[in-house]
Amino acid sequence: MKRILSFFLLSITFMFASAQAPAGYYNAAAGFTGAPLKTALKGIIEQGHQDHGYGGLWTGYATTDRDFFYENDGTILDIYSEKPNSQDPYTYTLGTNQCGSSGYNGEGDCYNREHIVPQSLFNEASPMVSDIHFIRATDGKVNGIRSNYPFGKVQIASFTSENGSKLGNSASPGYGGTVFEPIDAFKGDVARMIFYFVTRYEAGLSVFSTGNMLGGSAYPGLQPWELNQLLVWHAIDPVSPEEISRNNASYTYQGNRNPFIDNPAYAEQIWGAPVIDTQAPTAATNLITQNPTSNTISLSWTAATDNIGVTAYDVYMNGTLKTTVSGTTATVQGLSPSTTYTFYVIAKDASGNSSSPSNNADGTTLAGQPGGNTSCGTENFETIPANSSGYETRTWTNNNITWTANFARTDQTINGRAITIQGGNLTSSTISGGVQAITITTQRKFTTGSNGNLNIEVNGTVIGTVPYSTTVTTTTVNANISGNAIIKITNPGSNRVAIDDLTWTCFGSLGTSDVKKNKSEFTIYPNPVKNNELFVKGENLSKISKAEIYDLSGKLIEVISNPFKNSDKINIKGLTKGNYILKTDHFSTKFIVD
Repeated sequence: MKRILSFFLLSITFMFASAQAPAGYYNAAAGFTGAPLKTALKGIIEQGHQDHGYGGLWTGYATTDRDFFYENDGTILDIYSEKPNSQDPYTYTLGTNQCGSSGYNGEGDCYNREHIVPQSLFNEASPMVSDIHFIRATDGKVNGIRSNYPFGKVQIASFTSENGSKLGNSASPGYGGTVFEPIDAFKGDVARMIFYFVTRYEAGLSVFSTGNMLGGSAYPGLQPWELNQLLVWHAIDPVSPEEISRNNASYTYQGNRNPFIDNPAYAEQIWGAPVIDTQAPTAATNLITQNPTSNTISLSWTAATDNIGVTAYDVYMNGTLKTTVSGTTATVQGLSPSTTYTFYVIAKDASGNSSSPSNNADGTTLAGQPGGNTSCGTENFETIPANSSGYETRTWTNNNITWTANFARTDQTINGRAITIQGGNLTSSTISGGVQAITITTQRKFTTGSNGNLNIEVNGTVIGTVPYSTTVTTTTVNANISGNAIIKITNPGSNRVAIDDLTWTCFGSLGTSDVKKNKSEFTIYPNPVKNNELFVKGENLSKISKAEIYDLSGKLIEVISNPFKNSDKINIKGLTKGNYILKTDHFSTKFIVD
């Protein structure tokens, strides 16, 4: 936990918090609002601005970017590693740990100079390139990952730093690209630095690149979506003593001030109040369960609506959150055979408003085959080696299976920990019981590269491919391999692809129970079925509400309502030769099409 500040340090903090701009500093802005106020402030803060050059920032950080507010140890105050309520994952000593020519490999290696407004937008020109008011000392690795993306609210993260800063697709209303989101404690800091930039340099905005954040004109100076998001952050994260101290030190170093730290009300006086969304989405409807296997159930539903936009759905099973998805389908894994589960979903919008639950939908997994090996395997990658960004050979054992991944890194996540391979492969030791089907979750990491496919092999034979993209994707591939098996997943390209939640059903695990007889059971005749007609014998057939036909991989082929209400047969015209499963309300059995 953070150390309690001494009385002396509290006194210093109070002094910093009480310090204000020199008397009369903002007199020239009095009486203005809107665009004229912004221009008046521009005229004030460009006066006295001393450009000490890009290299001068290292010197400036000695007074502007030191931690005398959290750990209080004088290390670099890095907004991408600082944890305001717990111990920081790493710290940087001024000068000693600044990035040099050797660069960085992972988080915690070194700190560098981050332009909160990317320097590529103004062609690295002076004085913008060395303006300390919007250039922070931050972790080199995270700075590199943030790249030149705008700041916004992340929907599903493709990267999360050790203090919780995130990169991912935007949940900010009005923008759907990639954004970077700092932790809550520094959202206002980022907003006020960007407000400073578009005010100090409003005369250049018409020739700067927008980068999907700048506005291309002096007023308002920002893209509408970005402006509203930053106004919200400015409101919910007020000016802190740390910001006031940095503003004062920057004034001493550079000769000008950030007016939005000195007088936060300027933001609303210039741009108006932010649009704050308090309206929750409607509930999703028509939730149904489908395509059950012995350990998975798939869901689909009709999308919710929202005044601004739905960004995600939380999927609950038996009252417990299981997964979050951006679309209107999901597959829940790791279930037990012959078990009924109850599901519902809750829609969320970008502001965190949640809908009421959808309708409940019950789903029952298929039974395992008696007398056969019905065990299924799971690898969730929680026991892989310690986090590392290097691409090396990684080996670990889980559930008595040894896994080897080459050209693999261990610091990326999807649902908890994940293994990421680049041009390499992931291989299991020998698995007994065969493999009926393999399910895998994938995601392409980082911003460079393209979408593609991984090859799935069992015993050296490619049984199929699974796609990957920047969106988290879960895919099932049929194997139908009996006996001992070795699973191998190969990334044939150079893209960096994370793999998580690898599961498989053992050979024959989609079989059915034919031993214990009750009034829900029936028999099929003739079996193999001929002439496209499937006949059944049994009690209470007319009470069966639904019949489903699956192939042995668990793929749903057909759904028939009230199948035996008026007849004891089903027309199966269109089914090719092979083995199938007929599943009804409480019983299922195999049949063969000849």
